[in-house]
Amino acid sequence: MIPVLDAREIESDPDHFAHEIGRACREVGFFLLEGHEIDEQLIAAVFEQGDGFFAQSDEAKAPLSILKNPHNRGWAALGSERLDSESGQVDRKEAFNVGFDLASDDPRVVAGEPFRGVNVWPDLPMFEETLLSYYDAVWRLGVRVHGGLARDLGLEPGYFDPFFDAPMATLRLLSYPAGTGVAGEIGAGAHTDYGSITLLMTDGEAGLQVRPRGGDWIDVPHKPGAFVVNIGDCLMRWSNDIYVSNPHRVLPPARPRRSIAFFLDPNPDALITALPGTGTPKYTPVTGADYLRSRLDATYERESDA
Repeated sequence: MIPVLDAREIESDPDHFAHEIGRACREVGFFLLEGHEIDEQLIAAVFEQGDGFFAQSDEAKAPLSILKNPHNRGWAALGSERLDSESGQVDRKEAFNVGFDLASDDPRVVAGEPFRGVNVWPDLPMFEETLLSYYDAVWRLGVRVHGGLARDLGLEPGYFDPFFDAPMATLRLLSYPAGTGVAGEIGAGAHTDYGSITLLMTDGEAGLQVRPRGGDWIDVPHKPGAFVVNIGDCLMRWSNDIYVSNPHRVLPPARPRRSIAFFLDPNPDALITALPGTGTPKYTPVTGADYLRSRLDATYERESDA
């Protein structure tokens, strides 16, 4: 049901890769991606840094609260999110977000452009360096994957590149405590992702499920070292509904669960409108920043815009 793709084929067999990714994006909206060549030691180091951060007390993490940050960066406390807006279930997870890294004197930061703030960092050895190295590696991989998507849609392989040269991509460390068995408990409520694609690395603990259109919930399999990749709402809108962004959720895990999500949103000023050759537009054009803001505002009740 959920296919396994080989990232090496993006260059070695681009037509086959485009065919396979196109089929996955039209059907379940999920696939596993192996052969990505991102260093296993770097991945392990990110998990280790996440463990160190989440092991701190809430008091130590509170100054980095995402609720105080207008740029979607910092710490989201346990129970601070409700991804399933219909049920109102509170997610049993905590997270830490890193965005596109800019200096405080960068003109985009000084001008107050949307999602152009500075990252916030805990005082932990090698935390910043490790996460930024991983951010850059997965960002490059995500752009390569878009080359296969472009080819599948009949576009030039580099079509998407200008839309992702300074993206609103978010690297998110996630920590789920073991479930308690209380009825109605959820790790992450049913939702669709907001951006173009998500590249997720998990620790192998079960819990992630997807619900294909017209079907019931199915488990997303784990393949050691492979990314779980899924289509987000922005790409579904961009493709004029040719691709499908399906709901997914995380059940309360039997043991503590960790994952590393990379949400690849386009540049803030990217105009999201029906791609060439996808038919009569079904959606009103919107910038990447306006679309992401509309989705995030529904997830958090922010303490401050400062």
